[in-house]
Amino acid sequence: MALFRRRKPPTPASRDRPAERADLDHLADFVRTRRGVEAYLEPRTTVTETTVIMIADDGEWTRRRIDGPDGARRFAHALGIPIYDVRLMGYPQRMRDYNERRKRRPEVF
Repeated sequence: MALFRRRKPPTPASRDRPAERADLDHLADFVRTRRGVEAYLEPRTTVTETTVIMIADDGEWTRRRIDGPDGARRFAHALGIPIYDVRLMGYPQRMRDYNERRKRRPEVF
């Protein structure tokens, strides 16, 4: 009888989905409609897959899933924008300033 047989623990499945065409289209549209956009690669975590955050020159930003670090680099190079690793560079001050301005802005319903 196999009552006490050791079982392998189930592998943790990511709760997140990989990049889809809509994600890439959104990022490309953000780059086309903003000035001075730079890409920042965010590493995979236990909760999310690899993401890329696009930050415009005024600090406005958007984040979407991407198919791994190599896919992010290819995507950024295809768009002709620089890409940085968040673990090495951190987030730019203009992004933090933009977030602070948004917090202070009154909500419009």
